[in-house]
Amino acid sequence: MRRLFKFTAWSFAALFLLLIGPLLVATSGSLHSAESWQTASRDSAGIAPLPGETEEAIVHVYGARAWSWRGYFSVHTWISTKEAGADHYQVHEVTGWRRYVVSSRPGDPDRHWYGARPELYADIRGEEAEQLIPAIYDAVASYPYPTEYEAWPGPNSNTFVAWVIRNVPGLDVALPSHAIGKDYLGDRVVAAVPGGVGYQFSLGGYFGVLAGVREGLELNIMGLSLGINPLGLGIKLPGIGELGLRNTNPMPADNP
Repeated sequence: MRRLFKFTAWSFAALFLLLIGPLLVATSGSLHSAESWQTASRDSAGIAPLPGETEEAIVHVYGARAWSWRGYFSVHTWISTKEAGADHYQVHEVTGWRRYVVSSRPGDPDRHWYGARPELYADIRGEEAEQLIPAIYDAVASYPYPTEYEAWPGPNSNTFVAWVIRNVPGLDVALPSHAIGKDYLGDRVVAAVPGGVGYQFSLGGYFGVLAGVREGLELNIMGLSLGINPLGLGIKLPGIGELGLRNTNPMPADNP
């Protein structure tokens, strides 16, 4: 009986630890969960330089809180590219309504995600971006789940972005720990981390562990991640993401 009581107590404690972050986000009032998606802002956040005023090639990786209650738990991520001399950006992402499909189309790279302001995770420009863009196009075209979508545990929009990053040498971007779906590996159980140096083990996105130079250490339980990032002097909490002193993704000094 005592063992059953301890097991139950530990189970409730673990559940509380996993859900405290999403509950705090839900009660913060910072999300547009009650707003209609039809009227929610899709305007540019003014983060990316205007393509007509910038000659150099650009690769950006963005994320913003997912729509409605999903935003309590996760962010939605996407990649944008602008070739050298181009007068527009291409936005590469996966969406999970109407049609479950990979989308690569011209558009504003830094649009609000239905009311949620985007955050810039990586800003790569110039010759480095020029070298990356063809490989990004190839990775987008070879994504193995172009018509599949499962919000949890994947494959979803974050699975797509993680796939592209893993399959483009030099595009070493650490996705946030609350990008649910980034740890979905399909039939594989071991893969390199998106951040470049490190590996992760995952059982269908339901359970796994990750260790990387940029990501730090993460424990994934039912799609929710917690951990630490020694390099960024941060801790990672489900639904909240990383709380730390500095970003570990490479960003240029003149980043907007």
